[in-house]
Amino acid sequence: MKLDEIRAREATHFLPVVNRLPVALFEGRGSRVWDTDGREYVDLTSGWGVASIGHCHPALVRALSEQAARLMQTTNLFYTLPQLDLVERLAELAPAPLTRTFLLNSGTEAVEGAIKLAHRATGRTKFVSTRKSFHGRTLSALSLIGQPKYRDAWKALLPEPCVVPFDDLAAARDAVDDATAAFVVEPVQGEGGVNVPRDGYLVGLREICDRAGALLILDEIQTGIGRTGRMFALEHEGVVPDVVTLAKGLGGGFPVSAFMTTEAVAKTVKLGDHGGTYAGNPLAAAAANAVLAVVTEEKLPERAAELGARLLEELRRFAGHHPDRVADARGRGLFAGLELRDAERAAAVQRRAIEQGVLVNVTADTVIRFFPALNIPEEDLWPALHTVLEAVRA
Repeated sequence: MKLDEIRAREATHFLPVVNRLPVALFEGRGSRVWDTDGREYVDLTSGWGVASIGHCHPALVRALSEQAARLMQTTNLFYTLPQLDLVERLAELAPAPLTRTFLLNSGTEAVEGAIKLAHRATGRTKFVSTRKSFHGRTLSALSLIGQPKYRDAWKALLPEPCVVPFDDLAAARDAVDDATAAFVVEPVQGEGGVNVPRDGYLVGLREICDRAGALLILDEIQTGIGRTGRMFALEHEGVVPDVVTLAKGLGGGFPVSAFMTTEAVAKTVKLGDHGGTYAGNPLAAAAANAVLAVVTEEKLPERAAELGARLLEELRRFAGHHPDRVADARGRGLFAGLELRDAERAAAVQRRAIEQGVLVNVTADTVIRFFPALNIPEEDLWPALHTVLEAVRA
C-alpha cells in the first residue's frame, strides 16, 4: 500500500493529534525496519527507547508466543507465575531497599502510582518537579510536567505546579518543605533534551528530601534497564530513592511498566489503593522477563556504557568542528543528544536522515536524540550516525 493511500485512510478515521513523519513502517528486525514500500532504515529511535533489545528479538518473540498460547490475561485476584518471576527479578536487580513492585501498562500509569504512593506515605499534597521534565500525559502526570507546551491546554484542570530548574540544588532546597510529599525527577531528562545533571545532584536531592520528610521519586521510564550504562541510572550516584518508575525498555516493545518502592513506604498502603485490569498480566510479565534475561545475559548495560562513551566522543568532536551549527553534545550511555542552534535545521535534519535511510528523533525542538537499541550492531550504528551528521552539515 502506498503512503498516500495510507494517509488518506487515516485522515478519515484517526483522531488528528499526532504529527506523522512520511514513513509507514511494516516490519522490524534488530536495529533495522522496513516501510510498506520495502525501503530499509536503521532505527536510532528504537521506538523512543522501547525496543531496547532491538525489534522482534527472537527471545522476546518466543516468550510472547509461548505465553500467549498458555494464558494471556486474568485478574490480579489470582496469582500468576510470570508476574511473580518478574517482581522477584526486579528486586534482585534494584538496590536492596527497593523490594516492592507493582506492575502496570505504561510509563504515565507508573507515575500515577508513584504519586498516589507518596501521598499515602506522607499525607501531603505538594509535589515538586523540574523545568523541561516529562512524566506523561494523564492529568496527574501533567501536574508534574515541566514543559508548558504539554500542560497549558489543560491548565484549567490542573493544580498550579511547583517547578524548579533542573540540576539546581539551591532551588530544590527552597521549594521542598514540610508540605511536600515528594520531589519527582528524571536522573537524565529525556524529552527535555537529554540533560545530564552534574555529579552530586541526586545525592543532594536525597538529603533535601530526607530533611523535609518528603519522598524522592526517580522517573527512570527512559533511563532504566541499561540505557545509561547501568541497569538503573540511579546507580551512577549510588542513590536509593523511595520510589522509582520503569517502563519503555522494560518490555522491549510490549506495553509494561512498574513502580518500585521500599518496605517502609510499602507498609503505608492499603488494599485497593491501586489497580488495573491489565496490570501485571501474564503476557506483559513474560515479555519483561525475557527482556531482562537478554539485557543481563548479553551484558547490555556494560555495552551501553562502552559504546555510548565512543558515541558521545564522536558527537563532541563533531560539535567542536561545527560550532556555528551545534550548541552542545551530551549524554550518558546510549542516550545522547546533539543540540543544534536552530530548530528549523533540526527538523530538516530529521527529514533528510529519513530520506537517507536513518530514523532519528528530535526533542526539545533543537536536540537530535540518539536512542538506539542497546545491542545495535556497530556496522549499523556508525554509518547511520555519519548519515545524520552529514545531514547537519548539509
